[in-house]
Amino acid sequence: MEEHAALLKKLREQLNEKDEEIRRLKQQLEERGCKTFPGITTDQKAHHIENSDSSVDNKLSNECIARFSRQLILPQIGVKGQQSISKCRVLVVGAGGLGCPVSIYLVAAGIGKLGVVDYDAVELNNLHRQILHTESRLGISKSLSLVTACAQLNSAVEYVPYHLQLNSKNAVEIIENYDIVVDASDNVATRYLVNDACVMCNKPLVSGSALRFEGQLTVYNYKGGPCYRCLFPKPPPPETVTNCSDGGVLGVVPGIIGCLQALEVIKIAAGIGSSFNQQFLIFDGLDGSFRKIKLRPRQNNCVACGEEAEPTLIDYEQFCGTRADDKERHLNILSNKQRLSVEEYKRMLDQDIPHVLVDVRQPVEVDICSLPSPAINIPISDVKCPAHLKAKLGECLDSSETGVVVVCHHGNDSQIAVNEILKTFQDNVAYVKDIQGGLQAWAKRIDTKFPKY
Repeated sequence: MEEHAALLKKLREQLNEKDEEIRRLKQQLEERGCKTFPGITTDQKAHHIENSDSSVDNKLSNECIARFSRQLILPQIGVKGQQSISKCRVLVVGAGGLGCPVSIYLVAAGIGKLGVVDYDAVELNNLHRQILHTESRLGISKSLSLVTACAQLNSAVEYVPYHLQLNSKNAVEIIENYDIVVDASDNVATRYLVNDACVMCNKPLVSGSALRFEGQLTVYNYKGGPCYRCLFPKPPPPETVTNCSDGGVLGVVPGIIGCLQALEVIKIAAGIGSSFNQQFLIFDGLDGSFRKIKLRPRQNNCVACGEEAEPTLIDYEQFCGTRADDKERHLNILSNKQRLSVEEYKRMLDQDIPHVLVDVRQPVEVDICSLPSPAINIPISDVKCPAHLKAKLGECLDSSETGVVVVCHHGNDSQIAVNEILKTFQDNVAYVKDIQGGLQAWAKRIDTKFPKY
């Protein structure tokens, strides 16, 4: 009994030291604009000690055994694997459609610390796929909303929500405090930034993406495998990149990919190893199929992880030609003279100025909403085909004095369409202009009751 009391006293002293360390870390993180949520209070920790048969040899507590019993009996996990998982610190970049399922399954598995980075706030259009956010938390930061939901499932995890935009100045400082990083972002600039920072910090990167009915998954910078730059040394042209806002996504698809990302993190943390080191998974939700593709190995000439590489973080928005904090991409390929503001177009309608309105959205989008002025629907894919464009628009151009106004969802495809129409019809139109900002701008500045999607 005396030995047991002495051991308990020693453990409590160690606990007090840890509490003081946590207090200092919380203060430091709050000064950096972050907030920590140590999952267990001092009283709870003492309760764990007093009601545990464990001693200083790191055996699992009765509570841990009860909670994780179903995975503990897996030979690939066991006690050692669970102990490794409970010590693992994971950073999730993005608290959206991928970040939600990743996070909830990681804390369910018992990871020790979860950091979540996201600059955005919860919106109504997030809820069909970002399943940890709720109607009651609309308007609050996504990172805080996510960890609030996770803490209700497992309060023993330490949570660190970072309500900020990851950039070249803070990425390394944040990432170096974690063992595994999950890329759950939705833009190219952040993917390059996270990759380069993980290479600099020597952290494995579990990367996923989802769009429409399709998803992808791989693991970078793991056990000598390639990094993101090995496969994609240069970013794609901004106008070729489609995001969820433009292309749409079925909510369950990022859920599937996010769960697979969580699975890979758990396997790495438990020492099992990843199934996607130098392997690339493609999921097709329409076919219900998975394909696994072997990737080329790490490249010796890679600017990030090559033999002679001197990795440094750059301006990734300039490198990729697109901003990392944009929910919607914004092209700027027309001159101001070729563009109409929504206010200018409203005046055209009020003054009944003759013109042909061309809506280049997909028919399924036209079914959702459209402007009050009658429009010809020519999807952007048909606009890019001169024969289709002539067949659909030519008969509507009564003379060379007819003007054409083009509209789309965000004001991106409409700019491309203006150039295509000018190339096809040349001098047979009086003018061709697009509506800047598209229907989104119309809903914000002209008709606040206009549907937003």
